[in-house]
Amino acid sequence: MDEKQLVRQILSGSDSAIRLLIDKYERLVIHMITRVVSDDMDREELCQDVFMKVIDKLNTFHFDSKLSTWIATIAYRTAVNFAKKKRMDQVDLDQVSFKVGEESQVTEEEDMKRFILKLVDQLPLNYKTVLTLFYLDGFSYPEIVEVTGMPEGTVKNYIHRARKKLKLIVEEQAKKEVALQ
Repeated sequence: MDEKQLVRQILSGSDSAIRLLIDKYERLVIHMITRVVSDDMDREELCQDVFMKVIDKLNTFHFDSKLSTWIATIAYRTAVNFAKKKRMDQVDLDQVSFKVGEESQVTEEEDMKRFILKLVDQLPLNYKTVLTLFYLDGFSYPEIVEVTGMPEGTVKNYIHRARKKLKLIVEEQAKKEVALQ
């Protein structure tokens, strides 16, 4: 089913179409919120809020962009507004623990991905957002502009600055690792 058919069915009151929309875009919404909000209970509540907003405002969607971009915009703005209200602290790497061992069957690659995401979490919110949208979600510059409302030059600048800042964070972390040995 294409996006237009899905939207039409939802607007006509189809519960199965709503379920299909949620199933199709749930990972995107979770990812957008997870990049901004750290508390699991808050994330779950925000995901529900996002889908309620999406369904409520679906009649205003005019297919000027992809449905995924529009939904990501709602998720991003919902998460950012929530984070501003809570004034959330950044993650402290000393408190991060990784599950390792036979029971969890976590590979070294998965540990490294988690570790890198924790480093990315130390970036300022705007840097973290554009970096993850670009590299992890594969959004184009115009899509990031639409999601965040930032000018394209700012998006490119933030991605550049985020990479530089992330490099400094990695170098600092490497120094800590060497000092521990």
